[in-house]
Amino acid sequence: MNALSLLKQDHDKAKEVIEQIESTGEGAVKRRGELFQGLVDDLTVHERIEEEIFYPALQKHPNAKDLVLEAYVEHGVVDTLLDEISTIDAGDEKWMPTFKVFKENLEHHIEEEEGELFKKTKSAFSTVQLEDLGAQMAALKEQAQQELMEEARKES
Repeated sequence: MNALSLLKQDHDKAKEVIEQIESTGEGAVKRRGELFQGLVDDLTVHERIEEEIFYPALQKHPNAKDLVLEAYVEHGVVDTLLDEISTIDAGDEKWMPTFKVFKENLEHHIEEEEGELFKKTKSAFSTVQLEDLGAQMAALKEQAQQELMEEARKES
């Protein structure tokens, strides 16, 4: 799978989970918390593959450097919001409004990434290079998911 397809697949999954979280009613606090934790785990892995492989490769291309730097900043904003949401009980009245602000920031990031950044990526890399990047990213994604599962086992 090429790098852009892998990232798009992750973005689509995140959007789907966000919709599921938003559709949870007041009585589904436990489910909301479970969905949110899964989303946090998925985004942690996603950010890692972007920040360790995708962004550094793309940042070498002068016409993409500013967009990559902006993407790093957007990750920081999303992470801050995720941390804030994690400190609020899923049944608290502040949880959903804070989650909505997170959603808006994440959607903005995804929109820019799939628009401008993907466009620059397609012009900067050949099909073979995108496949190679995708393979590297898929391998790191699998490793990062394993590490998260091991951490979760240790904590339980």
